[in-house]
Amino acid sequence: MNSINSQGIDQLLQELNRMAAQAGGDSAPADAAGGAEFGAALESALEQVNAAQNEAARLQQQFDMNAPDVNLHEVMASLQKASLSFQTMVQVRNRLVSAYQEIMNMQV
Repeated sequence: MNSINSQGIDQLLQELNRMAAQAGGDSAPADAAGGAEFGAALESALEQVNAAQNEAARLQQQFDMNAPDVNLHEVMASLQKASLSFQTMVQVRNRLVSAYQEIMNMQV
């Protein structure tokens, strides 16, 4: 069973924190791990969420077809991981939209 790699989400959050610090006037240098471009980190995180959902759907379908190598515990764990990763991505999206709206409302 594939486990969800949270490295992409961690990079995304580090990048968001770095951008927030810069917007607040803090000129601290970016972390070495946060050097990846924001768009690439976001795309990677979306791909990981999609992969988790696809894996959960595949396991659920195999379980429904009574595949002997798939048990209920594995299916439920996979579904919960997919759900959690999706909820996390929705929260990241909400924060991105909020940050975008705040930037657009700033007076120059």
